[in-house]
Amino acid sequence: MATGSDAGKSAEAVLEWPKQDKKRMLHAVYRVGDLDRTIKCYTECFGMKLLRKRDVPEEKYTNAFLGYGPEDTNFALELTYNYGVDKYDIGAGFGHFAIANEDVYKLSETIKSSDCCKITREPGPVKGGSTVIAFAQDPDGYMFELIQRGPTPEPLCQVMLRVGDLDRAIMFYEKALGMKLLRKKDVPQYKYTIAMMGYAEEDKTTVLELTYNYGVTEYNKGNAYAQVAIGTDDVYKSAEAVELVTKELGGKILRQPGPLPGLNTKITSFLDPDGWKVGSLTVN
Repeated sequence: MATGSDAGKSAEAVLEWPKQDKKRMLHAVYRVGDLDRTIKCYTECFGMKLLRKRDVPEEKYTNAFLGYGPEDTNFALELTYNYGVDKYDIGAGFGHFAIANEDVYKLSETIKSSDCCKITREPGPVKGGSTVIAFAQDPDGYMFELIQRGPTPEPLCQVMLRVGDLDRAIMFYEKALGMKLLRKKDVPQYKYTIAMMGYAEEDKTTVLELTYNYGVTEYNKGNAYAQVAIGTDDVYKSAEAVELVTKELGGKILRQPGPLPGLNTKITSFLDPDGWKVGSLTVN
């Protein structure tokens, strides 16, 4: 039996892995009611590319990956259509995706000229600041923040999720997944605080924007948004670290690490302390 000291050293060793691992945010998975309509919307309105599409009739679903660059270097959106299901509940917990663009005014005009997306917030500077933003809504009701920014290798720049305890969420993603707190901003006049978490600076990669609204500790998550996937060099070590952190902060392992049937890819999946699902996989 290990002594308390040995157990402590073991835990420290397990938690060293997320700091060393070369993790990367890979894609976000969510459900849509009309796959071809959404593909048309994202390619025409947002300028995304259809990276690949696959139909899985034995499991009655089709999915499509869209983004601004190859999946081995860029973040992607994985849209899933389940046969016969044309509507989902987005809930109150999911916030938005964000797209960085050099001219949000021009992008907004492109969106307005389409017949699939709509602008819900006209382009202009944020209150009390200079950054130009707009908001657009797709046919399924998903919100996209459009952020005016110089050239970037990753236009799909944010996934925003609401959490009930911001400090706990920050600690979870730092310890379990090796993310860095890039910045934290409190906005007391509007009663919310945000934290940007990621593996590189905001203008270089996709980040998680975690939002805490004063006094709100739980959200209805609906059944539309599914998960974010994160690449790892070793899914077994990553799962070990996650499992250890969940014992301290909450959350749970949903799928123990292992290979997908018929594939070399190895995956694990888990819930964070707020119940948001995360998939971690070894990319071969």
